[in-house]
Amino acid sequence: MSNIKCQCGHENPYGTELCEKCGRPLSEKAKKSDVVDMRYEGSSRRSQTYSSSIVDKIWNFFSSVKIGVSIIAAVLIASAIGTIFPQKFYVPATTDAEYLEYYERLYGVVGKLYYQLGFYDMYNSWWFKILIGMLATSIIIASIDRVVPLYKSLKKQRTRRHPSFMKRQRIFGEGDIANTNESFANAEKKLKELHYNVKTENGAILAEKHRFSRWGPYVNHTGLIIFFIGVLLRGIPGFYVDETMWLREGETRNIIGADGYVLENRGFILENYTKEEAAEVFGDALDKVGSVVKNYQTDVTLYKEKEGALTGSADLEKVKDYSIVVNKPLTFNGYSVFQMDYKLNELKSMKFNLVNKSTEKSLGEFTIDLSNPEKKYDFGNGTTVNMLGFYPDYDGIKDGEPYSKSPVPNNPAFIFQMNTPDKPEGEKSFVAIQKTLEVEENDYAVKFAAAETRNISGLTIRKDKTLYILLLGGLVFMIGVIQGMYWQHRRIWIQEDADGHLLIAAHTNKNWFSLRKELDKLKESAVLPAYIDRQDPELDKLEQEGDEK
Repeated sequence: MSNIKCQCGHENPYGTELCEKCGRPLSEKAKKSDVVDMRYEGSSRRSQTYSSSIVDKIWNFFSSVKIGVSIIAAVLIASAIGTIFPQKFYVPATTDAEYLEYYERLYGVVGKLYYQLGFYDMYNSWWFKILIGMLATSIIIASIDRVVPLYKSLKKQRTRRHPSFMKRQRIFGEGDIANTNESFANAEKKLKELHYNVKTENGAILAEKHRFSRWGPYVNHTGLIIFFIGVLLRGIPGFYVDETMWLREGETRNIIGADGYVLENRGFILENYTKEEAAEVFGDALDKVGSVVKNYQTDVTLYKEKEGALTGSADLEKVKDYSIVVNKPLTFNGYSVFQMDYKLNELKSMKFNLVNKSTEKSLGEFTIDLSNPEKKYDFGNGTTVNMLGFYPDYDGIKDGEPYSKSPVPNNPAFIFQMNTPDKPEGEKSFVAIQKTLEVEENDYAVKFAAAETRNISGLTIRKDKTLYILLLGGLVFMIGVIQGMYWQHRRIWIQEDADGHLLIAAHTNKNWFSLRKELDKLKESAVLPAYIDRQDPELDKLEQEGDEK
């Protein structure tokens, strides 16, 4: 498609509605309009011009404001759905089956559907990231489609414009002035006092200020793009880590999300305010709550796997000892480990006696490690206890079988088979806390003797390489908001036509009332024709009556 040559000699890209230099209407739409559309200076936009190739169709799709608004609406609706139930991060589960059970148990059929549709991990789902990518693409293409031709058009504009351009402005005035040279000189002086950049050319004045405000929306878009880049980078391994790890006293585990690092919990400390200390701060409230926590911390040792060592091996190199306190995290290699929560007195092990029920004589004692229970406990002389079933968090019977709602030993239950010399075929017993069930009357019983507990530290592991990218995006966005909100791009044209008439026209991208006030100040200093505002006829009528008086 060839360029469009204006009568002024300037060649405009195909699709241009107003000549980039003189402003003469070039399209039939512009010629028939009473007020020209100045949003993009009548420049040629690719989305309004080309539509033949697949690239053109994709470009036109994403440059559409309606499509952009639809994508934003989809993102907002998806984000709102993600807040209906707790996200995966806040659910005490580790496997897919546990997640499904959690949502179905607490929220019924709706919760099950919520999980199956992937809403439980909304912000990490592939389709939500695609939505964000589409929104970023829409913003980029829509911005380029508008800002590039707008920039070129404003850069190429001439001081003297064609009369048809002047007459199609929202604010326009025309009249005969006796001494045009004096009017021009006074107008130029006053416009400079009003902080306009003034250009003169062959009996024409172009006064312009705050052009930079036209770029405000595109600076906004740039900030959003930077922000979205930061959000999408969080999906790349190594850029963002936000994990929770429960570490029991005496336990050593690989740090979730920090490959090659291992953490040992040497002990958990909980300190409460004494009554004397708390009375000054908490007063009577202390009597209601009983105690107020003063400090809780985890004493840890950080290890690093030696170079070349297999993951999970015992070949570790000590990095440092540290006490993790609230708001004083353990930091290393860009990672921070925060003290976020704790659980007291979790069952670590349980001690039982195998007892003859008739004589109350103990045949032996055995201890079950609830983290790693053994299957068989041998007392010698043909006496054994076999563990047929272990339910760490017993929650009743489901489908005819004992059911554990979690792997945490909150309410452990066991099925034992007791073999003795006089009962070689064995007797079975179901044992839970304060509960023992037997299929038939047994001669022997497993009786609880003692328990050992330990504390658990709730730690959060965080690493965020995208934080400064997000902050930069937010800062750029706010600069664009301020740039476009507090300043307006204003232009005033004054020129003499071929017939000796003085023409005046003005345009702003917003705040027309303020522009009219400046024009009124200009008319007080220079003899200029009365102007009309085509969008405010009542104001024009009052102004004309004032001029006649």
